[in-house]
Amino acid sequence: MTEQQLRVGVVGTGWAGEAHIIGFRQQPGVAVTAIADPRAGRLAELAAKYEIAHTYTDYNELVSRDDLDIVSVATPNCLHAPVAIAALERGKHVLCEKPLAHTLADAEAMVRAAISAGRALDVTFNHRQRGDVQVLKAHIDQGGLGRIYHAKATWMRRSGIPGMGGWFTSRALAGGGPLIDLGVHVLDMALYLMGEPEAVAVSAATYAELGPRGRGGRGDTGGQSVYDVEDLATAFVRLAGGATLLLEASWAAYGRHQDDFGVALYGTEGGADIEVVNYGWQDTLRIYGDIGGVPAVMRPQVTKGTGHEGVIRAFVAALRSGDWSALTGAVALRRSQIIDACYRSAQEGRELTL
Repeated sequence: MTEQQLRVGVVGTGWAGEAHIIGFRQQPGVAVTAIADPRAGRLAELAAKYEIAHTYTDYNELVSRDDLDIVSVATPNCLHAPVAIAALERGKHVLCEKPLAHTLADAEAMVRAAISAGRALDVTFNHRQRGDVQVLKAHIDQGGLGRIYHAKATWMRRSGIPGMGGWFTSRALAGGGPLIDLGVHVLDMALYLMGEPEAVAVSAATYAELGPRGRGGRGDTGGQSVYDVEDLATAFVRLAGGATLLLEASWAAYGRHQDDFGVALYGTEGGADIEVVNYGWQDTLRIYGDIGGVPAVMRPQVTKGTGHEGVIRAFVAALRSGDWSALTGAVALRRSQIIDACYRSAQEGRELTL
């Protein structure tokens, strides 16, 4: 695998699936040779655009191919586990879109399948590849913030419910609303920057005030669409060692935000925040400390970052190294455990111990 060409099959051809295709095509010695999606028209469009030889409307036909090394999963959440497990059991490495799965049980089954098969399983937490996140991570690793004892992670949309009435707004298909869709991204960013502290307890609340009335989507549906997930969630997470994390995510809420996300970190030697408005990347990072005994603010110059391509590059590098033992899906599983605990806490109205 260190020298051979790696052949990839991509299941799901929406925005994320196309990002996977582009990312793999940018890697030397990697070829996307097959794609699968029940939408024949979309298959034909991408096959022609990217010169992909084999197309399937049934993902089982793709994962059954003996000549594939990697299967990339970019389907609705409820299909992550079936596709990934089928691929792992057939000896393929798997790169999956976030979240790991729509339920904790499915996420655990995916990790077991990867370990049993001895194959790599990773999840595309592409926002940790942002330039601002990478600069802040380097600063933290050099001791710039000291011990981080509190953090905030938010992704707030003023009006941005995706696919009103489609799979995104169905609990059975998605597993939840903005918490599992957007919140998992900023949760990952915060825990990654904090050095992966273990979550020990969660207290959460969820609200569905706008979506069920047809508000908050891209275009008014008049309240007739299926909508059984939250449109806003908030959680207080206790971490090992005494640190805490506030987590907030919304698809729709009346407020000043547009489509904004970020993290804020408070440490014993300094603080920092990343504030992103409408997916921007310039002038988003602030680092707070003391210079000459007085408060100071630093505004580092950052690059855009690498997104999906950066995740894919690291994934391919691990496979080429011959040691992918760290890629079992365990990090993504910890995110799923916290998200699951948040939903259960909200349903039961109490703090839950993990």
